[in-house]
Amino acid sequence: MRRHSIVLITNWPRNLVVEKTPKMNKISFPLRYVPLISPFMFAIAMCFFLPAYIIASKPDFIVIEPDITILSGILGRFVSIFRKTKFVLDIRSIPVETVGFRGFQKKLWFNASVLTAKKLFDGITIITPLMKKEVCSKFDIDPSKVGVWTSGVSIELFDPENCISDGKELKRKLGLARKFVVFYHGFFSFGRGLTETIEAMKIVRRKHTNVVFFLLGTGFNVDMLSVLIRKENLQENVIIHNPVDQSEVPKFIGMCDICIVPLPDNPFWRFQSPLKLLEYLAMEKVVILTDIPAHRAVVGKAKCGIYISAAKPMEIAKAIEYCYFNKENLEEWGAVGRRIVTEEYTWKKVAGDLENYLISIDDKADLI
Repeated sequence: MRRHSIVLITNWPRNLVVEKTPKMNKISFPLRYVPLISPFMFAIAMCFFLPAYIIASKPDFIVIEPDITILSGILGRFVSIFRKTKFVLDIRSIPVETVGFRGFQKKLWFNASVLTAKKLFDGITIITPLMKKEVCSKFDIDPSKVGVWTSGVSIELFDPENCISDGKELKRKLGLARKFVVFYHGFFSFGRGLTETIEAMKIVRRKHTNVVFFLLGTGFNVDMLSVLIRKENLQENVIIHNPVDQSEVPKFIGMCDICIVPLPDNPFWRFQSPLKLLEYLAMEKVVILTDIPAHRAVVGKAKCGIYISAAKPMEIAKAIEYCYFNKENLEEWGAVGRRIVTEEYTWKKVAGDLENYLISIDDKADLI
């Protein structure tokens, strides 16, 4: 693999700085984060900054997300013709949770971005083959012109061997040493199966009072989840913990017995690549999963995945109880998950896929 210089240009609520690391420089704009205003302000700033950056730095590739910043990509693309800079639209997700005005904005700028890339950009990359198929069909794009690079995991950071003692100590400190812990981490929002999992704990508790659902993170419906926990008197069986630094996440995963990704079978979840699933597998944890294409594409029929037919409380409760009764098998089943990750989802493998695609579009003019 070749050596590359990478610059991340981002909206960050502090003074404009350039941060240097051995692998990446970062240019951050000092825009205060206000959900409805900051993205627009950043897009306008980039309309002026990006063309100047292309002229001054002569980058080989510019990679843009499918959002309002596509406005800067349109102007930058015309400047890039004279500098031979290639423009790529990178789709990590189709719009999800698209209710209300913010949802309308997500869909509007996503569609505008894909149509712009189809007409003006040199390439498009997408996170999964399934999502590639859906996007190419919807927007009439030639699939041969679209690359795929998936989510990736640092197998050095998410290494169960390095977290055994830390996980046990953390479990003891949190008062969970004798508990069977079901784990979830990430963003808490509607439509992710979290409410249903909490309701499932009411069913599980009837027979197994020592089972705990542990949520690590936050989100705009965290208060609603807290109210539900109190309403059902589940304070001893459902715990919400504030977010921690990414470097701390492995030991939280390490302390649990099983993990869960209860995404409902909605169109916007079916073809995703849930990073948390890969992190759980890398940590050799058995994962309860809804039976959707996104999960099947990763786990297949491996024993490290326990599928449920739907994100319903009774289905989730049955799966948790199944894992509880098979505690002695969880270590063996979970080991399969790490093999899946080390073969297909390491950052080295993912970076190689992206590099190969970028090399392949050097002589391509557009996607028409």
